[in-house]
Amino acid sequence: MAGIDVIGLTVVVDDLGTFAERLRVNAAKAVKVTSQKVRDDARNRIKGHKYLPAYPYSITYDVKVTAEGIEGEIGPDKGRAQGPLGNIVEYGTSKNAPLPHLGPALDANAEDLVAGLEIAVRQAM
Repeated sequence: MAGIDVIGLTVVVDDLGTFAERLRVNAAKAVKVTSQKVRDDARNRIKGHKYLPAYPYSITYDVKVTAEGIEGEIGPDKGRAQGPLGNIVEYGTSKNAPLPHLGPALDANAEDLVAGLEIAVRQAM
């Protein structure tokens, strides 16, 4: 009777056991880097507006890692100067034209997030 001996399988199993944690850490880094880029891009798109001198500096980001996933939140902090104006600035009102800056910044950096997550997966392997 013929048989197959597998040597070193324990090392592979142990490495697979830590893959999820490595991926979580690397993916969180990718989300953080892209969140920073989106924040900076949005700030640059809205800087220099005569009536919104403090508004660009109200745009912040936060990254949360939970059991369900990783979340990057970018937008105006309502606790900062002119932060509560975020929705009005982005979407406008019946009397004020919109000044899109957050949406375009997200769109412009979407591919960067995908690339960062691809790198995260490769590095976790």
